[in-house]
Amino acid sequence: MTALSSFRRKIRSGYVLSFLLLLFSYALIFYVQQRLVSEAGWVIHSYKVVNNAETLKSNLTEAEGAVRGYVLTRDERFLKPYHTAVRKIPLLQADLKNLMSDNKRQQDRLDTLDLLIKTKMSILEKGLADFLASGFVVTDEMRTRRETSLHAMDSIRLYVSDITHSEQELMRTREKELADLFKRAKMGAIVSLAIVVFALLYSLITFNRENKARETADKRANAYREELESNQDELRQKNIELKELKDVEKFTSTGRIARTIAHEVRNPLTNILLATDQLKEIETSSDESPILLELINRNATRINQLVSDLLDATRFTHLDFIRSGVNELLEEALELAKDRIDLNQISVEKNYTTEDCEVFVDREKIKVALLNIIVNAIEAMENGKGVLQLKTKREGNRCIVEIRDNGKGMDEEALQKLFEPYFTSKMKGNGLGLTNTQNIILNHKGKINAYSKPGKGAMFVITLDLSEISVLREMSEG
Repeated sequence: MTALSSFRRKIRSGYVLSFLLLLFSYALIFYVQQRLVSEAGWVIHSYKVVNNAETLKSNLTEAEGAVRGYVLTRDERFLKPYHTAVRKIPLLQADLKNLMSDNKRQQDRLDTLDLLIKTKMSILEKGLADFLASGFVVTDEMRTRRETSLHAMDSIRLYVSDITHSEQELMRTREKELADLFKRAKMGAIVSLAIVVFALLYSLITFNRENKARETADKRANAYREELESNQDELRQKNIELKELKDVEKFTSTGRIARTIAHEVRNPLTNILLATDQLKEIETSSDESPILLELINRNATRINQLVSDLLDATRFTHLDFIRSGVNELLEEALELAKDRIDLNQISVEKNYTTEDCEVFVDREKIKVALLNIIVNAIEAMENGKGVLQLKTKREGNRCIVEIRDNGKGMDEEALQKLFEPYFTSKMKGNGLGLTNTQNIILNHKGKINAYSKPGKGAMFVITLDLSEISVLREMSEG
């Protein structure tokens, strides 16, 4: 037990260590990924700044070229880029201002650049206005503003270049930091992986070393369990066979006792009945004599009938065999109980086999046996809530009939006495119905078993040989 605990502890420690190291590696990878996303965002940010600055410069250049082309050609189509630039430049300025809101130095450059752009656009706007006012003639004032325009444009290019250069420097710095981070993460991942591999190898070696003994023990345990299960199955089968033998023996013994009792009881009864018949013929002075004689006669007749019923329920009787479908027999027995089923509002569920399931039986007696079980099931269930389940199936050379109810069920003691004569849990009844049922089934070389638990209903299982098997058995016994 101690060795097994030590083995499990070692394996557990190895896996825990591996798990923690893997967790550290995943955390490191997650951290690097977040940093990469952050740095990538900054790189994209810088690219946007550079792109917007260059686009801004390009729009100013196009606007200036558009005005110059218009002055030279007087064709208004040349002003299209100018009007486009007038719309786009404020948007680009606002976007740049938003992008560089966290960089004071770049904001200062942008403020100066905004003033230069404002000056440049003002010059272009005034130049166009003067050109139109002078009747498409270049005035001296326009020539004077040309130098100011050129100086403003050069300054704009310079500031755009400074903004672009500054952002590129930031990108290079961030790329270097990211490269260093990757290098450290790579080293950490390699070290973690090496430790994980070592821990897994240690666990594997320990497992292989310790597992051999455990596998041997498991094999022995499995062999022992299989042997035990085999013995249990064999014992269970023997118990079933023993129970069947006991049932037959008990039934035979009961029949023998019943015949002995019948013989011993019927002789005195016959004498009593003869004596009462003779006394009736003799005149008596008492008015009570006929009443007493009738009482004696009636009770003697009742005792005689009880003895006859007991004999019928326990002796092997003559059978008129005929091939019959088990489903058909069950349906006919069910039809005989139809009034009781309707009166008690019982729900019937059928699950009949579609396979060929013919038996070689005495139809009337088998129907009596089935009817007895069905009636008992109906009487065991609550009115309006009862469910009677009928099932037939074929297993090998046998036909199986299952009759199940959801009644109050029976305990183990009741099950043991179920087929004994005069045993009954009902207020009315002589307790010979199931005894007679067992007699009929055993006369057909069949089997009948009951299964039940209190509050769980009951199930009767009847097993009969297929018709061809029954015929062969009858021929061999004959």
